[in-house]
Amino acid sequence: EIYEVYKALKEVPNANFTVAAAFGNVHGVYSPGNVTLDPEILGNAQKFIKEKLGCQEDKPVQFVFHGGSGSALTDIRQAMDYGVIKMNIDTAKYHDYLQTQIGNPDFAAIKADGSAVTWGEATCGGDSSAIAALLTGGVVQICRGDMAFAAIKADGSVVTWGDTHYGGDSSAVAALLTEGVVQICASESAFAAIKADGSVADGSVVTWGFDNFGGDSSAVATLLTDGVVQICVSAMAFAAIKADGSVVTWGLARGGGDSSAEKNTLRLKTLDRRTSKRTKMCPHISVVQICGTANAFAAIKADGSVVAWGDAGCGGNSSAADGSVVSWGDARGGGDSSAVAELLTESVVRVCATYAAFAAIKADGSVVTWGHADRGGNSSAVAALLTEGVFQICRSAMAFAAIKGDGSVVTWGDAGCGGDSSAVAALLTDGVFQICAGDRAFAAIKADGSVVTWGDAGCGGNSSAVAPLLIEGVVQVC
Repeated sequence: EIYEVYKALKEVPNANFTVAAAFGNVHGVYSPGNVTLDPEILGNAQKFIKEKLGCQEDKPVQFVFHGGSGSALTDIRQAMDYGVIKMNIDTAKYHDYLQTQIGNPDFAAIKADGSAVTWGEATCGGDSSAIAALLTGGVVQICRGDMAFAAIKADGSVVTWGDTHYGGDSSAVAALLTEGVVQICASESAFAAIKADGSVADGSVVTWGFDNFGGDSSAVATLLTDGVVQICVSAMAFAAIKADGSVVTWGLARGGGDSSAEKNTLRLKTLDRRTSKRTKMCPHISVVQICGTANAFAAIKADGSVVAWGDAGCGGNSSAADGSVVSWGDARGGGDSSAVAELLTESVVRVCATYAAFAAIKADGSVVTWGHADRGGNSSAVAALLTEGVFQICRSAMAFAAIKGDGSVVTWGDAGCGGDSSAVAALLTDGVFQICAGDRAFAAIKADGSVVTWGDAGCGGNSSAVAPLLIEGVVQVC
């Protein structure tokens, strides 16, 4: 249908058109989750039109997308890469997403003196001038959401900045963030902080940001007053492990915020919908670790088994004790690893994922990749550099960067998301010990405390505006 429209409009002389594509019932259906976005439809349309008409450009059609209530920002970003120039998403806050606003377009660095430096898109946290006086010293940890930051200071207080709708404004819970915070986690649009008085068993949780994506934890508030020891996030939800091994979840249901279907398996603590009593527990089951993808969680229990919940199409990965890897979920996004199955039967020590691909480090320092080829699943161009020596992999939305034992860096995946580091290749041949990534850019810290950036210039890949501050003394980048 899109092709037929394109063909007809091409006949109009001296004119440019934008195609508005509507999928599903988008009129009067505004509840998050009723209409979801499949960006592959748009990508396939571009490819079909290009091949059918012999177009030279990769994206012959510019799309305006209407509908898609409850769509994750991960899907929205992919749609942008497939030629969407503007998108109206029918979420509870009715936000318009413009291409220039999508995707972690900023970085924050902590220096050895405890000060913080920020750069990138101003409205998404790249500009911290409004709270600059609070970032001159004492910063010990920085956590980033998609469009905001939260910093923990040495006295346990928290400073936030960035888009006010997505956690940059924590004024509603300011009184709870003046002391005692020991850890902060972020979903795409909300933050959760664990507090403690010196004992992790006393951990309480404070949340803020976009309500639907975990900023509002009031439904489980009584379960978050103490005992939380770890929080894990998906794109749109949070999962907290308590000291007794039970799990509490909140946020968007289809993003993993509702784990009620697994309450007996997880020893989940929830509130009964009919009464104020808690549901019955299984005392012999305990969760020891949780991992989240864009819209799902997987929990490892003390007996070594795995429980998953959330969007069925967004699976995860699990490394067994023998070093083998099992994958499940959307085959297009790495859920099918059959093509490299023989390489994943043993000795895998770590797995990292972009939005649609995986990279596994093996005990011998070699790397195995699978999933969407253009998003990091195909590493053939740098295969010779990934046969040994890799000890760390970092990912952006659609690219990977690997650090080798000699301090050199190897990159692959989508060039626009940092998969092409040729512009700074001479600076990445040695001395790199840490890499951090936004959705479309990377930042590497070298042994001398300097920082090297690459990727989308507008999303943090260009740090020239603060270059004098990044020559030395940097100890962490977020």
